[in-house]
Amino acid sequence: MNHRYPRVALLSLLFIAPGLAWADAATVEQRVERLHGLLSQQWEYTLRTQPELASILGDKRYNDRLRSVSAAAIQSDLRQTRHFLKQFEAIDTQDFPEQERLNRDLMAHSLRQQLEGARFKDWEMPVDQFDGLHIDLPLLVASLPFTDVKDYEDYASRLGQVPRLFKETMAQMRQGMKDGLMPPKRLLTEVDQQAEGIAAQKPEETSLAQPLQHFPAAVGEQDRQRLRARILAILGKQVLPAYREFARFVREEYAPKGRDSIGLWALPDGDARYARAVRIQTTTDKTPEEIHRLGLSEVARIEAEQMEIVKKLGYDDLKRFNESLKHNPQVHPVSAEQILDQFRRYIGQMQDQLPKLFGRLPQAKLVVVPVEAFREKQAPAAAYSVGSPDGSRPGQVFVNTYDYAQQLTITNESTAYHEGVPGHHLQRSIAEELPQLPPFRQQANYTAFVEGWAVYTEHLGKEVGYYQNPYNDYGRLEDEKWRAIRLVVDTGIHSQRWPREQVVQYMRDHSSANEDSIQAETDRYIALPAQALAYKVGQLSILHLREKARQALGDKFDIRAYHDIVLSAGALPLHVLQQRVEEWVQNGGVSR
Repeated sequence: MNHRYPRVALLSLLFIAPGLAWADAATVEQRVERLHGLLSQQWEYTLRTQPELASILGDKRYNDRLRSVSAAAIQSDLRQTRHFLKQFEAIDTQDFPEQERLNRDLMAHSLRQQLEGARFKDWEMPVDQFDGLHIDLPLLVASLPFTDVKDYEDYASRLGQVPRLFKETMAQMRQGMKDGLMPPKRLLTEVDQQAEGIAAQKPEETSLAQPLQHFPAAVGEQDRQRLRARILAILGKQVLPAYREFARFVREEYAPKGRDSIGLWALPDGDARYARAVRIQTTTDKTPEEIHRLGLSEVARIEAEQMEIVKKLGYDDLKRFNESLKHNPQVHPVSAEQILDQFRRYIGQMQDQLPKLFGRLPQAKLVVVPVEAFREKQAPAAAYSVGSPDGSRPGQVFVNTYDYAQQLTITNESTAYHEGVPGHHLQRSIAEELPQLPPFRQQANYTAFVEGWAVYTEHLGKEVGYYQNPYNDYGRLEDEKWRAIRLVVDTGIHSQRWPREQVVQYMRDHSSANEDSIQAETDRYIALPAQALAYKVGQLSILHLREKARQALGDKFDIRAYHDIVLSAGALPLHVLQQRVEEWVQNGGVSR
C-alpha cells in the first residue's frame, strides 16, 4: 500500500531551509503539501526499516528482508526520528483542515514518545512468552502471500537472514544483562520451551515450511522441486540451528539471571517506566493509584449486576455459581469445532444487525480460524489479525481451542463481538478503508482506543437483543469484569508491589476462570506492563462520551452517527477522540 502525494511536495524539501517558519513563508496549501511530503517520506522509511510490517500490509518490495536490531541500527533510527520530528514541528498548522492538523500533531506526538522512551532501552528486553523473534517468524508466515516464484525466492532470502537477526537479538539481551534490564525469571522458562519446541522439529514439519505444502499453479513442477529443496535446506542448516542456539542461550545464560521480582518497579527507574507505560497505553494522565481505585469500584459494580442473573438461575452466591459452572455440561464444549462454530454463528448474527448501529460498514471479509498448535498453550482465548489493505487476505479471528473440554462457553458470544464485529474487525477495517487518512493513521494502534472500542462493542449485542442465553449474559459481564480486574492486578503488580500469589488469589476470588487461564493471565500482566489497563479505560471513555452526547443532543442523537464519528478518523488518543466528539456535538450531531 503506497500513499501517493504530489511530487512537488517531495521536491520542496530540497529548496526550503530547515526551520523556516512555514506560516510566514507559504500558503496553507503549500504547507499541507509539505506535510504530505514528509508523511510520505516517513512512511517509506518505516516500511524500509520494518520490512516485516511492509509484508503484512501487502507491500512486497521488502519481502526478501528482515529488520535489523543491532546497536548501530537502533542508534541510526533514533537519529532519523529526531530529524523527522524537527521537520514536522517546523510546520505551522494554523488554518489547516482538521484531518491535516491531526496528521501533523499525531505524527509529532508519536515521534516524541519514541524519543522520550529511548532512555529506558526497551530494546534490551526484546523477548517474553508473548512477543519476540522466536514467535514473530512463524506468525509472519501466515501473513505472507505465495502466488509466484518470486514470492518463494524472497522467502528463502528472508529465511537466510534469520541467524543474523537472532545474533543481533541475543547481543541486545546480553547488553540488557549488563544494564540490569531483565525480565522475570519465571517467564523466560517458557521462552526457552517455545524456541526449543520449534528447533526440535524436522524442517518440513515446522510452520515455517507451511508455504511448501500447497504451491500455486503459477509455480511449475521444476521450480517447486528446486524451491522446496532450497527452503528446506535453509531451514535445516540455518534457521533451526539458530533457534536451537537461541533456546540454549536463554536456558543456560539468560534465564538464570532473570529477575526474581515480577513488577516493573524492580527495574532501573521502575516507577518512571511504569508511569510512562500507563500514559502510553491509556493515552490519559491517570495515575496508577487512580486506576487501581477505578478497578475496585468497577469490579464491585459488575458483580452486583451478575448477582441479578445468578439469583434468577437459583443461586445466591457468585462463588457457588462459578463453582457450579465447572460441572455444568451446558457450558462446556464437546469439541474444538463446536467452539469455532459458535464464534462463526455469533459473528454472523451480529453482521445482520450492523446497519442499525453504523452508517459506514467495511468491505473487508472476516474468517474464523483456530490458533496454531505451536502457540496455543500460551495464546489468549481469541485474537484478531487485520486483513491486508488490498483485500487479498481477510481479517482473521484466531480462536484458541486448546484443551477444549476445560473451557467454558459462557464468554464465546461476547468475545466474538469483541474480536470480530462490531469490535476489532469493524474498527480496523474501516480505518484501512478511509482514503483521506495517510497510512500511519490507517494502521494506528492506540491500545486504549482499539481495545476500548472492542470492549464497548460487547454490550452492543445486548442492545440489539442478543445474549438471550442467561449464561452468555453472565459471561458478557464476566468478560467486562476481567477488564476491571486487570486495573486492580496490573497496578497491583507494577505499582503496589503485589506478589504473584496475591494476584492469583484476587482473580480466583473474583472470576469464573479456570486455573490455567488465571496463571496465564497473571503471566501476561507481568510480561506486558499497563497494556491490560487500556481495555477498561478506553471502554469507559467511549461510553462516557456517548452518554454526554445523548444528553446534549436529545432527540437529535443518532447512535449510527455517533459510531461513525468515533471511527471516522482511525484510532486516536482518547483526549483527541473527546475533542472530536465535543466538536460534533457542538455542530448538532452532524459531521462536517
